[in-house]
Amino acid sequence: MSATILEVDNLTVTFDTDEGVFNAVEAVSFAIAAGEVVGLVGESGCGKSVTALSILRLIPSPPGRITAGSVRFKGADLAALSAAELRRVRGSGISMIFQEPSAALSPLHRVGRQLVEALRLHRDLSRRAAWEAARDWLEKVRIPDAAERLYAYPFQLSGGMQQRVMIAMALMLEPEVIIADEPTTALDVTIQAQVFALIREMKQASTAILLITHDMGVVWEMCDRVLVMYAARIVEAGTREEIFEKPAHPYTRGLLRSIPRLTDKPERLATIGGMVPSPLHYPAGCRFNDRCPHVFDRCRREAPGLLEVSAGHQAACFLAKKLVRAPL
Repeated sequence: MSATILEVDNLTVTFDTDEGVFNAVEAVSFAIAAGEVVGLVGESGCGKSVTALSILRLIPSPPGRITAGSVRFKGADLAALSAAELRRVRGSGISMIFQEPSAALSPLHRVGRQLVEALRLHRDLSRRAAWEAARDWLEKVRIPDAAERLYAYPFQLSGGMQQRVMIAMALMLEPEVIIADEPTTALDVTIQAQVFALIREMKQASTAILLITHDMGVVWEMCDRVLVMYAARIVEAGTREEIFEKPAHPYTRGLLRSIPRLTDKPERLATIGGMVPSPLHYPAGCRFNDRCPHVFDRCRREAPGLLEVSAGHQAACFLAKKLVRAPL
């Protein structure tokens, strides 16, 4: 087993708004080993992106702030680093592929300048050497006419090409951890497949990836372990096989049932009734109780912690050991 490279311990992120104060992430803990791909899944509004941004202290403050917990990279507490030290970690230590490349790339600067700036900030390269390296990386991510694209502004590129630029920017510094926050949301299915193939192909053998997505098919293809998040908390964690074959939380089971399947007889798609609750108005007890088909009185009174279902497989449900044996 590889050594742990990124450890999130009891992380809580609070937002102050005009409507009130709420926790967007609450007591979240997980660890990622070198070379491991961990999926973080859940519906929109569950806290996945806030978790990712908090790791690199990218949460805008105000209104957001980390109120509890720690994030450790190779044993160093990122919260204790100075702004200059954190800048050195961003990019070369931990890189992030953002959900919207059009928003993450500067519209005022050409693609080449942005790549060269990142290379020169973290590597001892001349401008010419950095420019050549940037061109080489655009070729590696299969952008046609790479030398010409260096002179293009991001808005002159398609969404797929912008995402490839982001991947090049994330990988060219050979980071030890990559955080990919729904990196293919705006892309068509064909480009999505190409992007994930590129990430698999280009990452180093020891590079760890935290992949944030709501696509369970992508999780099956890419991930070694899976964290399921609901209403700011981790509700299930386990290996890919445990989560897909022996889900122990009703929310995980609902996500898996909602995956379209090719069957002989057309069937209505399964759904999870209701919506993710507002963080200002979480229900008492288990936060999934108003949508859960297995709810009973205790669920409305008490919030279950993560219970050990088997070695390394945990679920925050009073019925976890029963559900893990039930057919999906």
